Amino acid sequence: MSLNITAVTELSNRVSAYSSFVIDWIARCPEAAARVIDERRFCENCETVVSAPPRLNGNDIDGFMRTLRHHRNENLAVIAVRDLVALDALDDTLAALSCLADDCIEAALTAAESTVAARYSAPVDSAGAVVRPVVIGMGKLGGGELNFSSDVDLIFAYGNDAEVGGDSNIDVSGYFRKVAQKTVQILSETTSDGFVYRVDTRLRPFGDSGALVASLSAMESYYQNHGREWERYAWVKARPVAGDRAAGYALIRLLRPFVYRRYLDFGTFESIREMKAMIDAQVVRADAANDIKLGLGGIREIEFIAQAFQLIRGGQEPNLQEPRLRPVLAQLAEAGHLLGETVDTLDADYVTLRRLENRLQMVNDQQTHELPDDDEARTRIAAAMGYDDLVVFDNDIATLRQRVHRIFDDVFVDPDADTAEPENKALERLWSGALEPDKARATLTDIGLTRVDEIIAALEDLRDQRLYRVLGDRSRRWIARLIPLLLAEPVDQADRDIAVIRTLSVVGAVIGRSNYIALLVEHPDALRTLMRLCGASSWITSHIAEQPALLDTLLDRRQLYRPPSRDELAATLANDQTALTEFDLEARMNALRRFQKRAVLRVAAADVTDAMPLMIVSDKLTEVAEVVLEAALDIAWSQMTARFGRPIGDDERPCGFTIVAYGKLGGLELGYASDLDLVFVYDGPVERETVGGERHLTHQVFFTRLAQRLIHVLSTQTMAGRAYEIDMRLRPSGNAGLMVSHIDAFADYQHNKAWTWEHQALVRARPVAGDTRLATRFCDIRQAILARPRDPAELAVEVQAMRRRMRDYKDESADGELDVKQMAGGLIDIEFLAQYAALSQTKRHVEISRFTDAIRILESMESAGLWPTADVTRLTNAYRDYRGIAHRAALQERRAMIDAHDMADARRHIAAIWARCIEHVAAPDETPKA
Repeated sequence: MSLNITAVTELSNRVSAYSSFVIDWIARCPEAAARVIDERRFCENCETVVSAPPRLNGNDIDGFMRTLRHHRNENLAVIAVRDLVALDALDDTLAALSCLADDCIEAALTAAESTVAARYSAPVDSAGAVVRPVVIGMGKLGGGELNFSSDVDLIFAYGNDAEVGGDSNIDVSGYFRKVAQKTVQILSETTSDGFVYRVDTRLRPFGDSGALVASLSAMESYYQNHGREWERYAWVKARPVAGDRAAGYALIRLLRPFVYRRYLDFGTFESIREMKAMIDAQVVRADAANDIKLGLGGIREIEFIAQAFQLIRGGQEPNLQEPRLRPVLAQLAEAGHLLGETVDTLDADYVTLRRLENRLQMVNDQQTHELPDDDEARTRIAAAMGYDDLVVFDNDIATLRQRVHRIFDDVFVDPDADTAEPENKALERLWSGALEPDKARATLTDIGLTRVDEIIAALEDLRDQRLYRVLGDRSRRWIARLIPLLLAEPVDQADRDIAVIRTLSVVGAVIGRSNYIALLVEHPDALRTLMRLCGASSWITSHIAEQPALLDTLLDRRQLYRPPSRDELAATLANDQTALTEFDLEARMNALRRFQKRAVLRVAAADVTDAMPLMIVSDKLTEVAEVVLEAALDIAWSQMTARFGRPIGDDERPCGFTIVAYGKLGGLELGYASDLDLVFVYDGPVERETVGGERHLTHQVFFTRLAQRLIHVLSTQTMAGRAYEIDMRLRPSGNAGLMVSHIDAFADYQHNKAWTWEHQALVRARPVAGDTRLATRFCDIRQAILARPRDPAELAVEVQAMRRRMRDYKDESADGELDVKQMAGGLIDIEFLAQYAALSQTKRHVEISRFTDAIRILESMESAGLWPTADVTRLTNAYRDYRGIAHRAALQERRAMIDAHDMADARRHIAAIWARCIEHVAAPDETPKA
């Protein structure tokens, strides 16, 4: 190859001001520089920036090491030039640097294996295949974000099933230890040609005192039993980089529960504060204020922000289980954990700092992160960054670092740092038990509390809990910080004492899980919101105490008090499910439950703060249920079809399956603790078998199992609770009937066998999920049934008889209190009036059956001129009032009761309408009551 002196000289001139390393490489290796130019590796659309690494030739390990170092220097020079002349964006540069390291480590490992295997028998698995070691890259290498002159942090491991031959004179661990040692030597030994990478293996279990290489099972055991907090941060950026990469990914999956806790871990904030304080102290001692990695506003602060959210939320949000920093920042904005403008700022500043870090290291291929004090050297760096004015460069970098540090402080500020008021000191002593009883009462009275004996008793109950007594010092410190904050919080509502007592009950429910205590300490606004909600509703209190993960929902009050639209609900749940493995049923069920409970809590928060009227509350709760049903059906369907194939009809179209809602869900009147009354229907040939899958089922069996799986997905108790209780007693023939009905059998039953009360139930029925064609057919059947000609008197007799049976069985009125639902003139009377109207009038006025809720049915009767406006107004107003009473009672976990003297006029008018429309029609010879 002829040497292109002109091209080499031009290349040298382009980077001479920025990188002595590149200039020295060109001077030492002009032929390599010319070849790189000829290979067009400095072109904008270059396909291969990093060339293929060398391989060991026979036993010439010295020659291999020399060639590998030349390979490393050549490729670093190419990457540096491309970066310096702006051919590549930052992500491309970091990816190329990481790819180069991966290739070099793989080449070194392969050479080491060959060298060691020449002396010892290589371990094999049970099938006789040679077992390779696992090499895990940590830190920036693991994240695919290696900087220009970086160490590489490596952890070595090997598979559990590795065995050496019977004639071997070395055990498995000894063999892999020699391979690891040789790999490290090949990479890090300094020769006349330099080194490849400095290798740091101190991140392995037990650090320097631990074995250099361990089995996968030993690794899992170590992290399960001895893993420390900082090791969780390290494994966030773990990635297999050489050897048996499949086993490496298996190890990362094994350690995922250690790294990403199932619950929200807000104690992470304190841990990061402690780690950052130690780093800051080191920076001060080393006089390293110019360190753009570890100093204030440096790269490490941005990394800490991202990693904190990963460790806190990664167990519940798989999208955050990502080793690269910039995608994590983007996900934090998308999920609403950080403001979009904050993420944009951090991302742009991270790009600048990482480019600057590389420019500093490209000068002499040295691992430095400090801006030089010397103006000439700093001017050189500024020029490499595109600045022709050193003052502007210095000001911009200083402003950037101040901006990053301000965001870091906003995220990690200690809410208690140097702010404890004297009254909090007294409350701390009260919690510790250091105050005499009279002094304790006086302390609580002084801060405005009145039910002091109950509060003191609640505090004593907390301290006496077995879970509290066995807590470690760190967890006790969190609680000792929380209790004074809780007691002193000036809750904005009438009964502050109730808020305190109920919130203490939530603390008692989570006292053994310091991450939730930490959340409330770290986020005073979340504590304030929790107390407000607890004070407003005992149901909300119980709801949160049973599922403490809901505390996370309190962090963003703007979202908490604004329940999402149906489209937003569907998009959020779809995103939650997409992030999970398709057939990980448990994970999908837990994600479904967490979504449902968060969504319902948001509705309740808006409800108790009067941000939403009752009718809208029910609409929102209904929307949540419908979205959950659709997702649950998707989960059950994918599970069933993967195993049993798909049901196909005579027309070769997929058979339909539809979920029909009855009762409160069907009538758009769902409450917080309502069961879901469901009926399942399907179409297609009953006895035909499914197509595809490992096993075939008849369609009837397939859809029955689908319904069973669907109910399991919704109602089984898991660590995240249950989504809904399912009631199927309204299906044809009730508990004695089939779980799933063919649509033809359903129609036949409704036309020929159903009781009148079943037709009443059908008034409130509507399809909510599944096949739309089948849903339309169901609606046609419903319409035909409701429009059947009926004798008004016979209908009235049956409706009246059913109402009496219900009242005899369910009415809990007693001792001067009346049951709002079951009392004469109560809520159920109004519902029965609406159902009677739909069954008796749909034949002549089809619009009456268009709706499934009582109010719109009654209003349709008025529009049709069948009932006077005064009657309909009284009924609808009373119905809203009754539902409001029942709703508020449910929020306080009480039966809906009123005093015997309350709403007397409304009850009297409703009783009169009932007598005129039902009793008089049933017995026309009797005089209706006034």
